[in-house]
Amino acid sequence: MKTVAVIGTRGFPGIQGGVEAHSYHLYTRMSDVHVRLYRRRAYLTAQSAHTFPNIEYIDLPSTRVKGFEAVWHTLLSVFHILFHRPDVVHIHNIGPGMFAPLLRLFGLPVVLTYHSPNYEHAKWSAPARWLLRQCEKLSLRFSNRVIFVNKHQMEKCGALEKSVFIPNGIDPVTRSENTSFLQSHGILKGEYLLAVGRLTPEKGLQYLVEAANRLPQVTQVVIVGASDHDDSYRKLLEQLDKGHKVIFTGFTTGDDLNQLYSHARAFVLPSVNEGFPMVLLEAMAHGLPIVCSDIPGTRQVDLPEQDYFAVGDADALAATLSRLLAGPVERQHYDLKQYDWDDIARQVFKQYDLAIS
Repeated sequence: MKTVAVIGTRGFPGIQGGVEAHSYHLYTRMSDVHVRLYRRRAYLTAQSAHTFPNIEYIDLPSTRVKGFEAVWHTLLSVFHILFHRPDVVHIHNIGPGMFAPLLRLFGLPVVLTYHSPNYEHAKWSAPARWLLRQCEKLSLRFSNRVIFVNKHQMEKCGALEKSVFIPNGIDPVTRSENTSFLQSHGILKGEYLLAVGRLTPEKGLQYLVEAANRLPQVTQVVIVGASDHDDSYRKLLEQLDKGHKVIFTGFTTGDDLNQLYSHARAFVLPSVNEGFPMVLLEAMAHGLPIVCSDIPGTRQVDLPEQDYFAVGDADALAATLSRLLAGPVERQHYDLKQYDWDDIARQVFKQYDLAIS
């Protein structure tokens, strides 16, 4: 049985984040692989105690200091890896990928999953963006295999021979009939717009709030997610919410999240930057009408042209929402066959074999 060391994620279960959700769905399916998952202690929750037969948790000290937490935790993880050598190291994202040369120097095969170009995120300073670009170069050069979840990003990086496109996935869903979570937050079934994601500027939620202010037919906007490091972005959204239409539920999972997807009027993804947003697949699996910003990450899926609006344009978003809300309330059917997690896990396992050979 192969041992795979996994770094670059905060961990799972019960931890917010797209990379964290990706890792959960991927590694819990790899029953024939021993997964050594390096988790950041500062982010662990009560749910994080749940165990899986094939997964060993290595919980190491971490901080919540933006720009430092990932570097510090990955460095500690790499030291542990060098003394407890796995068959292959799987790094998630280009920031932690800065340690790929060190791992290769000690003879360890490295697989990198490139989730998104983090240097495009507004939260980073100019020096941090420069550093992330250097991390990207090191990651791509020294990894044995590179998995891109975004085909556009793979082409942008030169489509190296060692690169492969493997998208995010989605599990089959059963819509919830329960509305208890909605009732506890005063959310009206079938009448709210839903947005799901961390409360960070690159999610573009300010454009959704501004668009909702301009549309009297929008009575409620439900934003699901929590802040990463501070509440300044949430406070900005609250200030922009002139019509008091926004309801924040915080980080929400399980049946509570299923209820929110199941009873929404439509799903809105106003992001400025995305790799391949899993929340978009979740909304599609629930058959929701979708409105999303026109960026490469959202063009990964086959949506009607009228579902897209110009990125960063609240007026364009308002116009798109107005057109959607004027039509009948209808569940949609999307073809999601290519996003099967079991097949994705098999494709990733193949990359381990290729990295080792």
